Amino acid sequence: MEFTRAEVCVAAASDSWRDAGEVLAHAVGTVPVLGARLARLTHSPDLVLSDGEAFFMAEPPPLGRTAAAGGVIEAWVPFRGVFDVLQSGRRQSMMGASQLDRYGNQNISAIGDWRRPKRQLIGVRGAPGNTVNHRTNYWVARHSPKVFVERVDIVSGVGNDRAREAGGAALRFHDLGVVITDLAVLDYALDGTLRIRSVHPGVTVEEVQRSTGFAIDGTDAAETRSPTPEELRLIREVIDPSSVRTREVAG
Repeated sequence: MEFTRAEVCVAAASDSWRDAGEVLAHAVGTVPVLGARLARLTHSPDLVLSDGEAFFMAEPPPLGRTAAAGGVIEAWVPFRGVFDVLQSGRRQSMMGASQLDRYGNQNISAIGDWRRPKRQLIGVRGAPGNTVNHRTNYWVARHSPKVFVERVDIVSGVGNDRAREAGGAALRFHDLGVVITDLAVLDYALDGTLRIRSVHPGVTVEEVQRSTGFAIDGTDAAETRSPTPEELRLIREVIDPSSVRTREVAG
């Protein structure tokens, strides 16, 4: 059965929540949101989904619609309640990244010198709290040397090297998982550095290495799994019938 690169990415994002248990899925971006909803409908029925407003959903609505207009609401969650969930660690994130370095330090704040940045971004937001309280994964829609850099300009999300150096509370619940891009799935070696876990169908290890701004190991890289026929049905007919995914991942 034919599938697109976007659908491979959604299935890979779904796998990042596999065996997560009863935790709140925090998903930033189209592919992460679709991945969380696909996980809930397939291998991870205990995953807790938010409609992005004020409700937990028992059944996810199609992308672009809130629980009130298409899903099944199972609980109300006031904004202050999200912080209680975050502090307790009962949450798993997939965030975006404007820059990532070899140790998984993430920047979403600004490009250039922080005192006079070339470009102001969204700020550190919740990245520091996420990376010291629960598992955090990243989604990068355009894998390039501009994103995967030797050193991030500003640290928003805490990387493995900084967590180990700080120790204590910064390290106790620090848990970086995977980085999913439009080319590959990356994870971390024992020394805390990024490596290539798998390349998407049609992509080579060398292509990923050329698109990364630092040396990255691809010795044991496999091929990212293809979405199953049932996953494709759910993606195309249930959670993203408007094909919004293709706007984030072309081809």
